[in-house]
Amino acid sequence: MCTYTTERAAIDGSAKGPNGSWFHVTNATVYFDHPVHAMAEHSLNIDLTDPSSGPSARMALELTAASAQALVTAIQAALAVLPADLTRSAPAVHLSAP
Repeated sequence: MCTYTTERAAIDGSAKGPNGSWFHVTNATVYFDHPVHAMAEHSLNIDLTDPSSGPSARMALELTAASAQALVTAIQAALAVLPADLTRSAPAVHLSAP
């Protein structure tokens, strides 16, 4: 079932595009819906974009719910062991859905 729930966050990072070039990403959009490519009926979809660079500055990820949860757990574990001096950058800002 599609929830039509969309979460957005302002982010600061880099992603590697389909042509092998890196580009700056400033926005993350996360939603649960039908995938375009993944072999699942529904997936957690993550789009990382830089809208100021046009539609080609985009990286998409489609994960099963279990894989998305495993990724969240791995990210939290990696961040949990960081020394405070390595996390000096400003925190990401959560944006409300439209």
